[in-house]
Amino acid sequence: MKRARLPMLAVIPVAVISFVVAVPFVLGDHPLQWSSGSLVPHLVLDGKEHTQPAGSKNGGSGTSATSSRTAEVARVDKEWKKGMPQWGAQLYWEDNPRHSLEYVEKQARLHANYLVGLHANSVSVSFPFFTGDHSSTKISRGDKTPTPEHLARVLQIFHEAGLRTTVRPLMDEHSLQAEDKDNWRGNIKPADRSAWFASYEKFVTPYLKAAESEKAATFVIGTELNSLEGDPRWDTVVNDAEKLFSGEVAYDANWDAYVTGPVTMPVTHLGIDAYFPVKVPDDASVDTLVDGWNKWLDKKATGPLPKITIAEAGIGAMKGAYHAPGDFYTKRAVNTKVQANWYTAVCKVVQERKMSGVYWWSIYFDDDPNSKPDDKVASRLDFAGRSLSEKAIKTCFSSDYAGPGTDTAS
Repeated sequence: MKRARLPMLAVIPVAVISFVVAVPFVLGDHPLQWSSGSLVPHLVLDGKEHTQPAGSKNGGSGTSATSSRTAEVARVDKEWKKGMPQWGAQLYWEDNPRHSLEYVEKQARLHANYLVGLHANSVSVSFPFFTGDHSSTKISRGDKTPTPEHLARVLQIFHEAGLRTTVRPLMDEHSLQAEDKDNWRGNIKPADRSAWFASYEKFVTPYLKAAESEKAATFVIGTELNSLEGDPRWDTVVNDAEKLFSGEVAYDANWDAYVTGPVTMPVTHLGIDAYFPVKVPDDASVDTLVDGWNKWLDKKATGPLPKITIAEAGIGAMKGAYHAPGDFYTKRAVNTKVQANWYTAVCKVVQERKMSGVYWWSIYFDDDPNSKPDDKVASRLDFAGRSLSEKAIKTCFSSDYAGPGTDTAS
């Protein structure tokens, strides 16, 4: 979804989710905090102990040590196994060259603990890569793209928490003038497709190696690249990826492409970035929202969807959001019940249709998820710190839904 920041084989989409495990010390429903309300991680680098202050909504440079207290990583009660539902969130990570390894580790522990506190068993790490305009053939990392080394360390910390991890590169749209719908990532038109695919494969290779070294469960080879779906050059990209990475190689389709499909990609699994609109009033019941979702899904297939994982589900905590769940730009009056009811409805759809799980969009890496969002600047899609939404997520993730099982025949 557009946001501000085999020989070709048609397969039934299944969202791929990498496992990242983070586990907080929990007092009631909230992670235990020390000192001035911050989690202070304990780091051992080159045989020396270091501490790092927790970040804020504005991030930080990660250069000062403030406390001798140590922070442990909490651990999930029940680790994900094949056939179980994937209950997780998308963690969006724009790196900063000024951030030290200590800062990165501290933030990873903070988010691991928060996710464990939500009863999540999975996490998907999304991060940006860059290109030029819509016709560019060059892919680059850019300053905001985490290094493979930092990614590997974050995955390691999540695994300490028992989380299933997914690695998910996501094309940044800033240079594409994202406010223009014709320049959305799903509409790129590389002047030379062979050059584009060669550049893209060169970019993803070190991240595939990092994912393999830390035993990530899934690597999403592409997300919402509608205009490139079905291109035979994906065969080479995916075949080479599978030589480097032993987990699932996936592709995440945008919801519009899913319902009009087929989405033809040579991958093991397909996920859906699902922002299906339901044109109902703000006071609509959860059952009404469930009906609206099912009407959209039925355009593709009716009945159980065991091969489908919702790779992204989200909505603004604001009035009128049901009509455009994926509106990443508008900031109308806050209505937290709209967001919470949507989460409850999506969870109900996942369970009733025996889907593989859901990942909520999103948490930002530099944020402190334990703090209340500042609605003057925060995206309405933020859910961390919104008590009604967090309660809905915890209820969902604590349900007795056993998952689609190991038999994924549809």
